[in-house]
Parts: sequence; structure tokens; C-alpha cells
Amino acid sequence: MQSEPDILSAKFAALADPTRRAILARLSQGEASVNELAEPFDMSLPAVSKHLKVLEKAGLISRGREAQWRPARLEPMALKGVADWLEHYRRYWDQSFDRLEAYLRNVQKGKDDGPRN
Repeated sequence: MQSEPDILSAKFAALADPTRRAILARLSQGEASVNELAEPFDMSLPAVSKHLKVLEKAGLISRGREAQWRPARLEPMALKGVADWLEHYRRYWDQSFDRLEAYLRNVQKGKDDGPRN
């Protein structure tokens, strides 16, 4: 079993490709076959299948089997780990911008209490 950082790395690597992000966006509307997913792209079905394998290995999608149809579907909970990791940094930046805003308000009022070099 992969450790959490390795799983997160696999997810970010899968998300790094714009084609895979477009595939995820399409799957957010519902499951689809490889042929349906390939329609908007100028690439072969085997190339789309490779992208799907990367997404599947990262746990971002799953593939079903219904007779001859193998629909791909989004695994939304798999994105939760990415969202949780990003949330930590969103809070950091929110706090940093709040401090900067307070500092700039003080500067505009003529009360420069900021750090000195």
C-alpha cells in the first residue's frame, strides 16, 4: 500500500496534464466510455486509454464493466485528499493577506508598526 505522500504525488502527477484534467471535468458530468471521452481530443483511443490508466492508478477514476462497455467514472472522494492538502495552504495565505491588509491600513493611517530592517 502506498503511503499518503506517495498517493498525493500520484494524484498531483495525474492532475498535471491538461488532457487528464479535461477528462475529469467531463466525468464530473457522468460516466463515459473511452470513445465518448476521446471525442474532443485529436488523439488515438490507445492514447486516451493511457490517460485513463494514469487517472485510475491515482485513484481519481474507476472503470466498470457492463457487457462490452467499460464506463469510466469520477471518484470524487479521491480528490478530497488533494483538497485537504490545499486547504492548509489556503488558510496560510488567507492569514498572510489578513496581516498584510492590517499592516497597509496602519501605513495609510500613518501608524507604520511593521517590521524594520
